Amino acid sequence: MAASPHPDTLPETAPEARVVMTKVFVTGVEVQAEIGVYRHEVGRLQPLVVDVELDVPTAGAERLADTLNYETILEAARTVAGEGHIGLVETFAERLARRCLADPRVTRARVRVEKPLALAPHATGAGVEITVVRS
Repeated sequence: MAASPHPDTLPETAPEARVVMTKVFVTGVEVQAEIGVYRHEVGRLQPLVVDVELDVPTAGAERLADTLNYETILEAARTVAGEGHIGLVETFAERLARRCLADPRVTRARVRVEKPLALAPHATGAGVEITVVRS
């Protein structure tokens, strides 16, 4: 048997390899939301910066229909922000995570919500990160 000219090169397909889970993510989504528990926050829009990471089984994905479109995450964040006043960023994060889990392919949603003006000028941001797992 002759030695391969490229002994460290793997074949294009390895039959034992399979995609178990894909992490679909969108980071840095900026939305304006009526959010906060303080009197001066009621009726006022504030910026939020949102990161979302979703676990989606997409083995063999070849077309957009085989996976989750990033735009649905963006639209979900905008929808939650547009639903009216929310007291806590925790509530915003959970609503967004549950909206993402409405797609039956999503098995886990990690949502991070930052409220950049919460502690200004003493900090560049404050917020929460939650993970919701399909039961």
